[in-house]
Amino acid sequence: MINFTEAILVIILLSVLFSLGSTRLLALVRIMVLQGVAVSLIPLFLKDHGTLGSGPIIFFQVMILIKGVLIPALLYLAVKRVAIKREIEPFIGYHASIMTGLVIILVSVFITNHLRLSLPTGQATLLIAAITTMASGFFLMMARKKAITQVIGYLMLENGIYLIGTALTKHSHTLYIVEFGVLLDLLVGVMIMGIILNNINTAFDDVDTTLLGRLKD
Repeated sequence: MINFTEAILVIILLSVLFSLGSTRLLALVRIMVLQGVAVSLIPLFLKDHGTLGSGPIIFFQVMILIKGVLIPALLYLAVKRVAIKREIEPFIGYHASIMTGLVIILVSVFITNHLRLSLPTGQATLLIAAITTMASGFFLMMARKKAITQVIGYLMLENGIYLIGTALTKHSHTLYIVEFGVLLDLLVGVMIMGIILNNINTAFDDVDTTLLGRLKD
């Protein structure tokens, strides 16, 4: 019998590695669509979260709409507007980034095993994927120059935080309330970042954040 939770976690981990190794910005946006939907579906397959009522089901639909449609659509429009297809010269190369992602997975396994938390069966793997996603998002923000890629790293970081909350929270209704508030903050943050992207592109004809170092009083 297929373990859907583990299958989704594998998809999330693969999406993290593909994100670290991808040079194309539109490909990164598509990866974030896949990751956002996968992250949103995880609680549906956790036995510890029990039977879901109509409220949580509606919440999941809203979350998939925001993570899988609305936010990626805003990123897609931003990529098209700045007319930049690739990240050419990152701070850290793509092969090195993939190796870093693999190291992060191993470190996540080590951390999870040494936390000695009383997690339900199968949720230790969820915590490993959560730590990996969060740390990789933070790494992506630091390793890339383009503001759009850094925004994607920020989204990955938020996905990791949500997965950690899913792994550690036994009362699902509390998790839904917290995550809904985080989603609203995330949506506002992405909109603000879109405005900043447009201003950077207008000022420098590029979205390389290193160009901000040229600004003077």
